[in-house]
Amino acid sequence: MTILPSASSPGAARPPVPLSAAGAGTVGRTARLDKLKAMPRKSGEASFFYYDAHFRNEAVKVLPGEFYCDTEDILVMTTLGSCIAACLWDRQARVGGMNHFMLPDGAGDSGRYGSFAMELLINEMMKRGASRLTMEAKVFGGGAVISGMNSINVGERNTKFVLDFLTTERIPVVSKDVLDIYPRKVCFLPASGKAMVKRLAPANTEALVAQDRVAAQKAAPVVATGGTIDLF
Repeated sequence: MTILPSASSPGAARPPVPLSAAGAGTVGRTARLDKLKAMPRKSGEASFFYYDAHFRNEAVKVLPGEFYCDTEDILVMTTLGSCIAACLWDRQARVGGMNHFMLPDGAGDSGRYGSFAMELLINEMMKRGASRLTMEAKVFGGGAVISGMNSINVGERNTKFVLDFLTTERIPVVSKDVLDIYPRKVCFLPASGKAMVKRLAPANTEALVAQDRVAAQKAAPVVATGGTIDLF
């Protein structure tokens, strides 16, 4: 997993990404995006496809409550405050996926809750040939981005939930970038398992703060890093 420079740091070199070859033209990109957008989607599956000019690759944005799985290196992206994104990868099946949940648990079957979001992602990966026995995880988020909301501990609760869940399921966490005060932008490539994270400046994150306030209103009070993470 690679941690790239923050918004105030010098930019890093853009890594080559397989789906969009250097010579691919606008027509080819448009055709690929049109094909992705036209494919039927399951409930909760991310569907906001676009072309990412920084990485020069087709991309999909995973919104709160959504997930995305693939066997190709489409760029899977999300932004996080206190929410968690778990990136799972099976190195044998070469399939990977990301989810984005807001709270550990809640009423109903919703990808906004970690207990449902994790099982949903795992099951979708298994449908594509992955096995629980050969999965590994990279975990992001859980930041305390709202000052004065520490008593709710949404980010801490989300982080504890996902790490406990993965331990119970015997899915090793090979790297993580969690907690602290930073919002994060996360990018993941499902075929290669490569993950990248950028810690965002606390300012100008109104949308994330609003998202976290919604989660905090639904929450009841309760109660390091490793591997390789790319920063961009």
